Amino acid sequence: MRWTLKPKPVSKKVEALQKALQVDAVTATLLIQRGIETFDDAKRFFRPSLKHLHDPFLMKDMDKAVARIEKAIANKENILVYGDYDVDGTTAVALMSSYLKTRHNLVYTYIPNRYDEGYGISYKGINFALENDFSLIIALDCGIKSVEKVEHAKKLGIDFIICDHHRPGDKIPEAVAVLDPKREDCNYPYKELCGCGVGFKLVQALASKQGKSAKDLTEYMDLVAAAIGADIVPIDGENRVLAYFGLKVINTNPRYGIKAILDQVEKTELTITDVVFVVAPRINAAGRMKHGNFAVSLLVEEEEDMANKYAAEINDYNLDRRETDKQITEEALKQIEVNKEENRLTTVVYDKNWHKGVIGIVASRLTETYYRPTLVFTKSGDKLAASARSVRDFDIYNAIESCSQYIEQFGGHKYAAGLTLKEENYEAFKQAFEDEVSKTIDRNLLTPEIKIDCKIDLNDITPKFYRILKQFAPYGPSNMTPVFMTDELIDTGYGKCVGADKTHLRLTATQPNSSSRFVAIGFSMGDKYEIISDGEPFKAVYSIDENEWQGNINLQLKLRDLKA
Repeated sequence: MRWTLKPKPVSKKVEALQKALQVDAVTATLLIQRGIETFDDAKRFFRPSLKHLHDPFLMKDMDKAVARIEKAIANKENILVYGDYDVDGTTAVALMSSYLKTRHNLVYTYIPNRYDEGYGISYKGINFALENDFSLIIALDCGIKSVEKVEHAKKLGIDFIICDHHRPGDKIPEAVAVLDPKREDCNYPYKELCGCGVGFKLVQALASKQGKSAKDLTEYMDLVAAAIGADIVPIDGENRVLAYFGLKVINTNPRYGIKAILDQVEKTELTITDVVFVVAPRINAAGRMKHGNFAVSLLVEEEEDMANKYAAEINDYNLDRRETDKQITEEALKQIEVNKEENRLTTVVYDKNWHKGVIGIVASRLTETYYRPTLVFTKSGDKLAASARSVRDFDIYNAIESCSQYIEQFGGHKYAAGLTLKEENYEAFKQAFEDEVSKTIDRNLLTPEIKIDCKIDLNDITPKFYRILKQFAPYGPSNMTPVFMTDELIDTGYGKCVGADKTHLRLTATQPNSSSRFVAIGFSMGDKYEIISDGEPFKAVYSIDENEWQGNINLQLKLRDLKA
């Protein structure tokens, strides 16, 4: 692991913020690293308010979108709410459809089938709309690149409103309205909304015409928080406000579908991390293993018993997904070893029998293992489909785009993308992708990096310090859990390998001339036992959390890495 200590902020700024907030230097430093330099900045950060949400009409085409939906409601038109099959898409469909149904009876939902339609707007979905007399489709978390399909629908008399957050292509679809803060011609102040977040802004705009404020829409924010966590978007600006209030809803009054998931895992107080690792995989499992409609049904269900039934089914899908992704990951690792591809700067693997629903998870696991830009391909109809994952600070979207001559369709973000291509182009694409990454990647990025916020002593870790630290949450990109480094540490003699297979490390750390002692736990760090076992000083990188044991709560160090 590469340890990178973030630059220290200018001392005058630290001192000024310390004085303004009456906090210690470490806290002031952490805040300045997050762009918080004044009392007012800190107030917005520590006390998120719904008043901090932007006016939705600042988004380009919002007025057109609202006018078209109002017209559809007035004329009693059939409205089809269409979204992608992942967490962001299904939560967005659940949010939009449940809101519109409070005002209009003729609202229906459509999630494309991952296997015969693929990602985004499909001709099959448009034909469904035509056959069932839908004159308006609201597309969520997809559509920004569906130029031909939107044009096709227009010729059939079907209007589109697109709510997307992916990067547009060269041409914007000719829909009635295209809401996407990443449009170059959109001046919306916050660019990092997820698809469900863009959908929420449309709901906010519609509700404002009825004299309602964001406060009247908090019941929908649990869906937005789930999407923010699952889609790994920055948790700053508007996303921080929506995640903060969405978590409050999840923890106090969740909708029956989310409550049913939480009951299965016996979780009480959820963080964004729990949303990512507990809620999101279960919602996702429906679209991966069966059909995304199951997830929407769960999220909009208003009967508790029925929600529990859906959640039980989805939990079974999740168990199947785990087994499947474990098996495919093992096969992919074997393929890499047999083909002796460890020396390449990219990982690109393919098997026609791999389950399309889990190749994104497998790509993530391979990235963790080899730490290289990764694509996992499988057969999908008469084409190959892939999920792509990247390493930190490398834009895989740009790398894929540079190989577009071999690609049929692609879309995504800096760190995650998807694409399809013809089978005969696979080898040529694989080599072009390797060549592009070799040309453009900084070789340092191929070694995992730990970014360290501050170097501190154990004496700096006090109950008051941790109370303030807890208020930095919710954590995520742009506001990651603070990571600290301390050197001259010594194990007090109780260090040992723990766990059923002794793969974890547990020790009690102190420093010379320090009265502070903290238990430190390092998951999957049993192989570093020798570093701490001989009584010699060592240094550690860690975050701080709480450990509850027999009713007692104590602060502990959650180790990230150790060095002699």
